[in-house]
Amino acid sequence: MSGTLYIVATPIGNLEDITYRAVRLLGDVDLIACEDTRQTRKLLDHYGIKKPTISYHEHNERERASELVAELESGKNIALVSDAGTPLIADPGYRIVAAARAKGIPVVPIPGPSAVIAALSASGLPSDSFSFLGFLPVKSTQRRRLLEELRASESTLIFYEAPHRIVETLRDIEAIMPGRPVALARELTKLHEEFLGGVAAELRNVLESKSAVKGEFVLMIGKGAGERADGKSVEEAVDDLMKQGVSRMEAYKRVARERGLSKRDVYRACEIE
Repeated sequence: MSGTLYIVATPIGNLEDITYRAVRLLGDVDLIACEDTRQTRKLLDHYGIKKPTISYHEHNERERASELVAELESGKNIALVSDAGTPLIADPGYRIVAAARAKGIPVVPIPGPSAVIAALSASGLPSDSFSFLGFLPVKSTQRRRLLEELRASESTLIFYEAPHRIVETLRDIEAIMPGRPVALARELTKLHEEFLGGVAAELRNVLESKSAVKGEFVLMIGKGAGERADGKSVEEAVDDLMKQGVSRMEAYKRVARERGLSKRDVYRACEIE
């Protein structure tokens, strides 16, 4: 009889944020597959868990998945963990889960912390419908292209972003979605946990005023007054009015009034685009 693959959520910062069930299973399994064995060892040591670990990360995932499936087929129970939060959510794990399922091996989720859900729950943005899209593209041109595609979305958009790119990313959001509410969550569950809210320009100014920007960010973009259901950008709305014979300045005023923006926001959106 084969063993079972457990997908175990672990704390995203505060070591107390782990379920009794997760602690018990980590102590019961035969092997723990970790994104970084050194990081997981801190958690295991904290709870006095002495079990063998093996690395399982994006650079060895393809080869390691087949090895772990063989161990499962031999009857061993294995726990898969990431460095923080729920495995597979913008982290490795898909290949071993898919391979185990294909072999008829039981895969059991052990739910717990997730930075996406934690951030959204305290952001103040609508949570009835949301899309998690992982990390945004590294290059600005690609980021802007994706943001253009997502502009008509009726859901709250959630991304992960690195500290060295967050300011430029906010600049791109400012250009494409100037009126939409944005929330940033940083250092979740840790000592310096921080939430920031406003439009992209305001948050960019806050971060630019800091001597250094540290910590991974959860970036959330809500549906705002500056967007319309037809998905038209501010610049497109201004152009439509001008084609009807409205002067540029009057078009700025009308679009600002319709979308709850300042004339300056409309002007900047048109000039940037």
